[in-house]
Amino acid sequence: MASNKIIFNNALLIFAGIVGFFLLMKILGLDNVSELRFLNFAFVLWGINRAIKTNIIKNHESLYFSNFLLGVGTSIVAVALTIISLIIYVDFIDPKFMTVLEQSSFWGQNLSLPLVVFALAIEGVASSVICSFILMQYYKNYKVSNTLAV
Repeated sequence: MASNKIIFNNALLIFAGIVGFFLLMKILGLDNVSELRFLNFAFVLWGINRAIKTNIIKNHESLYFSNFLLGVGTSIVAVALTIISLIIYVDFIDPKFMTVLEQSSFWGQNLSLPLVVFALAIEGVASSVICSFILMQYYKNYKVSNTLAV
């Protein structure tokens, strides 16, 4: 299986998980509880783990750096998709969402969409590297021969 296909399939799964979670929060009226947004981390970890594991099993790739870059790439694509959907959401569906962000303790006042997009991009790239690094500490000792029996 091509690495690009693994990246995009798992990035779409991360994106779907995050969008589904935010939709559920909106339906339940919990979209103003900013602490729940930390659960995005679980979707990112799950998607990166799935991507690395797929690369090890299907491509028999056990090189640390290759799998690390695959994990980072998967998460960065998911972050890009999420940022694009946030822009569409704020511009066309619910412009009042910026007010919700301003009222949370994490963002502060006088927010603009470009500022939020920039902050999310920086946070997303940082979390991509951190999550991939964390997961590679587990997978660094995996060898292809260990996964062939699975």
